[in-house]
Amino acid sequence: MGLTTDITSDNTHFTIGLDEKFDFAKVHDFKEAYSALPPDVQVVEVDLAKTEYMDSSALGMLLNMQKSLSGRDLTFQITHCRPQVARILKISRFDKKFDIS
Repeated sequence: MGLTTDITSDNTHFTIGLDEKFDFAKVHDFKEAYSALPPDVQVVEVDLAKTEYMDSSALGMLLNMQKSLSGRDLTFQITHCRPQVARILKISRFDKKFDIS
């Protein structure tokens, strides 16, 4: 499956949901998921509820997404992190760049 995308009916909240592994194999799909973001979107959420493993390329993908969309006034959220994933994000200081829950 890889990843899923969802957008609210008012086009303001866009969610990318990832499966068990968030790694280099997802580079193309992840970038494609946010590349045609509607102009009304205010929140970009990356839902890691199912993610048990992420590597350094996943961290790079998150940073690249934020950089790619930096010209827009967006809130970036990483949600539903499992403990091991939350630990990686905290050690990498991603809590300074993203809202993490």
